[in-house]
Amino acid sequence: MNARERVLKAIKRMDGNPDRVPIQFDLCKQHIEYFSKKYGIPVDITDNIYEDVTWRISANELRVKMGSDLVLCGASAPASWKPEIAKDGTWYNEYHMKMRQGPVYVDVVGFPLAGIETVEEVEAYRFPDPHEPTRYTKAEEIIAKYKKDYVVVGNIEVTMFQLAQQLLGMEQMLCDLQMEEPYIDRLYERCIEFQTEIGLELIRRGVDMIWASDDFGTQTSLLINEHLFRDHIKPLYKKMFDTFKKANPDIIIAFHCDGAVKPILNDFVEMGIEIFNPVQPGVPGHGPQELKDFIGDKLCFWGAIDQQRLLPRGSDEELAREVEERIRILGKDRGYIIAPAHIIQADVAPERVEYFLALCKKYGAIY
Repeated sequence: MNARERVLKAIKRMDGNPDRVPIQFDLCKQHIEYFSKKYGIPVDITDNIYEDVTWRISANELRVKMGSDLVLCGASAPASWKPEIAKDGTWYNEYHMKMRQGPVYVDVVGFPLAGIETVEEVEAYRFPDPHEPTRYTKAEEIIAKYKKDYVVVGNIEVTMFQLAQQLLGMEQMLCDLQMEEPYIDRLYERCIEFQTEIGLELIRRGVDMIWASDDFGTQTSLLINEHLFRDHIKPLYKKMFDTFKKANPDIIIAFHCDGAVKPILNDFVEMGIEIFNPVQPGVPGHGPQELKDFIGDKLCFWGAIDQQRLLPRGSDEELAREVEERIRILGKDRGYIIAPAHIIQADVAPERVEYFLALCKKYGAIY
């Protein structure tokens, strides 16, 4: 059974059980460099429009060698794009956000739409060109190389809510959403329109899955009220996913959403989402049995391994117990792709990464 069949069976797109639970993982820049050297595998980096997504859609040749059953691609910066680094180390990306490299992530330190108040100001903002053909050169290469044996995922993370946040600043976006300022809906619409075009370009090129992303949860609760989500966000996402399904009825829809978001999981299903990622552990409502019982007949799960404490600092025994439990519960009757709940960061030892992957294979064949 190849990786493609394994994933399609696990997410119930093919009949029968996979030979084991599929594995997926993302590596930070430091791990990519370390394992590239260790295994002697040169890696190809796809510079995404939003910098931190770069590490999701790069180094596929390395990750499949290490055991990943999915391959990721996405829109890149166009071939002509050359940001200028200022003396203070900052630069402007294609969204006109002012960026600075932080200790882990790239930080937005200047928001291009900060202070706007009107729909007209939203209309005047220029998004990058989603149809620039060189954005998809690397995606085309990845699809051609891997589609026969792997499910290829088209990544459109930082889709709407987070994209608007990075354009406005978090405080302004949340305050103006709460006040239901008229321009907010138009900004969300323009973000969705832009990412819909990116997604359609990837679908035309042959991806099997679209992976969208917005974080609506905190460690303890939703970030915004349910009625705000249902009134201002849910309809736009449903329209986008319906558009993707019209373009390709077989496209698989996955969604990344951090935090405690159990109260809106049924809304996810109604929006057209089939796979929920990252199933952040340790937050209210996200116990594996609770989630499996609550919505396991409607959603597949992708993730659920603790990235905050367990992977970097837990004992080997604790990690083994969690991997076994997640596979046993979330993988029962299919519907699970095992993965860390975030990109594996540099605070996780390389040996620990390999141990985790070995555990996934050891316990994965327990159907």
